[in-house]
Amino acid sequence: MTKDQLLAYIKDNNITKIKFAFADIDGALRGKTISVQKFLDGLQDGYGFCDVVFGWDVNDAAYDNVKITGWHSGYPDKDCRIDLTTKRNIPWQDNIPFFLADFSKADGNDLAACPRSLLKRIVKQCNDMGYHAEFAQEFEWFNFLETPHSLEQKEYKHLQPLTPGMFGYSILRTSQQNAFYNDLFDLLTQFDIPIEGLHTETGPGVYEAAIVHDETLRAADKAVLFKTAVKEIASKHGITATFMAKWNADLPGCSGHVHQSLWDKDKKNNLFYNAADEHNMSDLLKHYLAGQLYCLPHLLPMYAPTINSYKRLVEGAWAPTTITWGFDNRTTAIRILNDSEKYTRSEMRIPGSDTNPYLAIAASLASGLYGIKHKLELTMPATKGNGYQDLRNGRLHSNLYNAAIAMQNSEVAKELLGEGFVDHFTNTRIWEHRQHAKAVTDWELKRYFEAI
Repeated sequence: MTKDQLLAYIKDNNITKIKFAFADIDGALRGKTISVQKFLDGLQDGYGFCDVVFGWDVNDAAYDNVKITGWHSGYPDKDCRIDLTTKRNIPWQDNIPFFLADFSKADGNDLAACPRSLLKRIVKQCNDMGYHAEFAQEFEWFNFLETPHSLEQKEYKHLQPLTPGMFGYSILRTSQQNAFYNDLFDLLTQFDIPIEGLHTETGPGVYEAAIVHDETLRAADKAVLFKTAVKEIASKHGITATFMAKWNADLPGCSGHVHQSLWDKDKKNNLFYNAADEHNMSDLLKHYLAGQLYCLPHLLPMYAPTINSYKRLVEGAWAPTTITWGFDNRTTAIRILNDSEKYTRSEMRIPGSDTNPYLAIAASLASGLYGIKHKLELTMPATKGNGYQDLRNGRLHSNLYNAAIAMQNSEVAKELLGEGFVDHFTNTRIWEHRQHAKAVTDWELKRYFEAI
């Protein structure tokens, strides 16, 4: 939608307010509703937004270890710019117009902490190399018959799931929640997040959705919006949705797998596919895959950004623990699907549903392009069978602190993402570790309170 078309739309539809948002470092949407005049006034030069949104954590506690903003800078406003191409209406909020924004600048001097701005830079690199990238993220999440107030009152214990028992791919369970289930599919589609498939997964009240693939930035936008949209739609039905990677030790975790492929500029030929190859893999795919495997230890916090992420990355939990790849193998870090040219793709299986899609997708694309630029050879054979036992290329870091320190010290990470981003992001992850380290958990109370 051009600016002139937008002006005509606002006038013809008597629009009085606009809603916009951007993703913070954790992928949570931060934004506001503004008047039409405020919206129009900021289209050229942007909107001042307090940069504390990149200076505090997911619970609004101010970081004490980041340089971009803080008490030392006085938390000034930074220019936030709305992307008019992201316009959509929110069907469950009286069709109020909605836009996504970021902190990009025309001169390229973007705010280093902005995840969407980072991804835009990497997409440009991909385009400049002559490739068109397609991405899609899929999510699993748990649904509860709870409200924010009841969660707090219950101290997040003894929660009532939407449905009981383990019943993956159940037609019965979705029929029993028909209004919510259909609202998810229909309202998300109306919100320009078309769903390829929606079903129950194994676990009480757990759903899985696959979003239709799109060009990289639009795919990431849709993935970011998906999580908040699901929560808002669920709330209208008296349901709370959680995208924690592992909310319960005794139940499966929630994935956020990232599917990806490279095409020619005309989007006609899948450059990952080569029918003449024994495994239908092009040399480009082999370089791309080699790059991702090589960069994994350097970028792991981009795929596993929270303390909780690593509770999912354990053996036998349908999530990888080793630096591996395989053909249609769900025990490896990267799964290659290549039965036909149209659907040949790489699936990064490390991300959980707690990821920031901009960062998970940025890491996937940047590391794949790294392999292409450096013509890295795919020397590691595909894993056959149990990927948990394939230690030829080592294990993934088992906790956020070690992963963050490795990324902070990585010259590869700085080359791919920029020193400013790496410094800010890794310090926020180290902060997250520090908050966890000083917490006294239920496990500790039960184990030590009386016996020690």
